[in-house]
Amino acid sequence: MTSNRLPDSLDALFRPAVEAGHIPGVVMGVASSDRVLYQGAFGKKSSDGMAELELDAVFNIASMTKPITGVAVMQLVEAGVVDLDEPLGRFIPYLESIQVLEGFDEQNRPQLRTPSRAVTLRHLLTHTSGFVYEMWNGDIRKFQEITGHPKMPSGKLEALRVPLMFDPGTRWEYGVGIDWAGLVLEAVTGTTLSDYMQQNILSPLEMHDTTYTPTPDIEQRLVPVHQRLAGQDFKVSQLRPDLSREYYGGGAGLYSTISDYLRFCRMILNQGELDGNRILSPETVGLMSRNAMGPNRVQPLPSFDAVISNDAEFFPGIEKTWGLTFLINEEATFTGRSRGSLSWGGIFNTFFWIDHSRDSAGVFLTQISPWVDKVALPLFESFESVVNEVEP
Repeated sequence: MTSNRLPDSLDALFRPAVEAGHIPGVVMGVASSDRVLYQGAFGKKSSDGMAELELDAVFNIASMTKPITGVAVMQLVEAGVVDLDEPLGRFIPYLESIQVLEGFDEQNRPQLRTPSRAVTLRHLLTHTSGFVYEMWNGDIRKFQEITGHPKMPSGKLEALRVPLMFDPGTRWEYGVGIDWAGLVLEAVTGTTLSDYMQQNILSPLEMHDTTYTPTPDIEQRLVPVHQRLAGQDFKVSQLRPDLSREYYGGGAGLYSTISDYLRFCRMILNQGELDGNRILSPETVGLMSRNAMGPNRVQPLPSFDAVISNDAEFFPGIEKTWGLTFLINEEATFTGRSRGSLSWGGIFNTFFWIDHSRDSAGVFLTQISPWVDKVALPLFESFESVVNEVEP
């Protein structure tokens, strides 16, 4: 891939969008396996301020934490410490006693039963465990309301101790499985997920601005979240890291920058290695990069909380599977993404793709709510299309 036409093409895409106020600001970048091809920052750090958005701006990447957790857990699998398909009750007793929510009786009492099989690491990493998120599942919301159970954003460990919504391995639904995978890692290693990531992934990859607990310097560079109201109006929330959380979220919680996350993507493009530092074997990257959930397929996510998320589906009509913490498109997309590429995003409309066939990775960072924003997602898709159009 060549980068000489990228600046003009991407300027022509992003600058009008921010100048018209359709989006407060965005930082994005493109890389191949051997170098960063382009990075750009457009717009303001905050829609109610004058400060320009800079390339070193720090974003809450939310569920873009999941692939990093996946790499951490797969290091343990690679080392033979834990198996993808073994029951996890010996590490976390709750996962041995967990039940499935069948429904509610006439008095609205939850009806629970024993699952048909044990939860495994493969189930957790592919969102086929039965664990779900309440913003996309009405039954778990009802369970929380009836029982007074804490919700996922509370940061309480008890919030994760909810029943499964279906038998493990029988279907796909996005949820907190990767949070549980992070807790399995902690049980196996005897260290926190944060410390493990720092030692085994973030420091070797020189991702110095990626952390669960921002330093004062990083906090100064945090981009606030913009809640889209009507049209082009936004409510700005100066969110600060919640240090009262009872666990480090394997599914969300990291803060990062464009340059840091591009380094992570380049490591995956390079089959597990970057700048002489090997994080995973090529065989493990290959395992993570293909369908790991059999005949199950990724389904649309209907929203049950319009403040947090719109109805969500990427590339409707295209068959999608899940690898070991990555979404995989099983057909080529209209953006030029190759069949079998890897991608996902975060709740504040951060997105990335990793396309091994094109030797291409792209990262798009903004801070807008709700998820699958009517401007941000099409802009990300156009971003990818432009990158693929300028490839020789």
